[in-house]
Amino acid sequence: MSTHTHDSIRAVQWTGTQLSLLDQRLLPHESVYLEMDTATAAADAIRDMVVRGAPAIGVTAAYAVVLAARRAWAADQRGWRAGMAPDLKALADSRPTAVNLFWALARMGQVMEGLPDDQDPEPALLAEAERIHQEDVDGNRYMGDLGAALLQDGRDVLTHCNTGSLATGGYGTALGVIRSAYAQGRVKHVYADETRPWLQGARLTAWELVQDGIPVSLLCEGAAASLMREGRVGWVIVGSDRIAANGDAANKIGTYGLAVLARHHGVKFMVAAPTTTIDMEAATGADIPIEQRGQEEVLELAGRRVAAPGANAWNPAFDVTPAELIDAIVTERGVVENPDVQKMKALFAAD
Repeated sequence: MSTHTHDSIRAVQWTGTQLSLLDQRLLPHESVYLEMDTATAAADAIRDMVVRGAPAIGVTAAYAVVLAARRAWAADQRGWRAGMAPDLKALADSRPTAVNLFWALARMGQVMEGLPDDQDPEPALLAEAERIHQEDVDGNRYMGDLGAALLQDGRDVLTHCNTGSLATGGYGTALGVIRSAYAQGRVKHVYADETRPWLQGARLTAWELVQDGIPVSLLCEGAAASLMREGRVGWVIVGSDRIAANGDAANKIGTYGLAVLARHHGVKFMVAAPTTTIDMEAATGADIPIEQRGQEEVLELAGRRVAAPGANAWNPAFDVTPAELIDAIVTERGVVENPDVQKMKALFAAD
């Protein structure tokens, strides 16, 4: 069986004229694509969680730069660079933790620098955005095979948040590993944390796995320790929104606790992420900005308050898992086992 089966979902699409995003806030009950023809609309979509997941945000931002260029060129064919500046700033300000966003903007910026002032920038920028998108899908498939090769005991796996096609250009990071492992018979069943407060595990990961025919059971985060104690899982497999130079990894809040539990119970812990997620300028996880989101996300559920009136909430969107709790970081360039600074540098030094 091909290791790249069970792959039917694309959340970020270019229609030929505009950007189309699957509105992940409506899943699993509705599958609605929102059409966008401005970069500010795309920035709002990133901020409002229409699209989420570091790689998907990067791909979305790349296409949004194309939209910004189109608008700026139509307004002023000599001053299109300056005209793009407000849109580029809006994109950069949309989510602070996902380093892929800034990587994609920088890569698109390099293309812009090579263009003459009197040339329509849209065709060249669109070609680059499409390359970024395809490279992400291809890299995820290769990463999936690399990660699957580590799963030798045939036990089930636990994942957290959503790291699949919805969070990437396609196929997924941690879910890409799971897709490949399931196709190879290395995994029979997946456990997915519900992932408070946005319930990405319940609404998105479970939906993806059901869509692609992979058996899944949902659990509350508080049940993870008991799941591990019963020996039901051999690996915890998660993604990351930013990885520091020493291997510390920032991911959806709750990931750090899973790593602590996994170490106590002898369960292996894998982070699967593209190298665009690695920030070698951040020495450790302490240098990674952690997004703080609104209290209402914790105090409310589906728009209805569930907390006692007068209660406040603390709502960091991410936490940092120390490198010493990570057994393997899997990227499209290779696998880093027991990561540290030297091994992370060697990953980038390799051909």
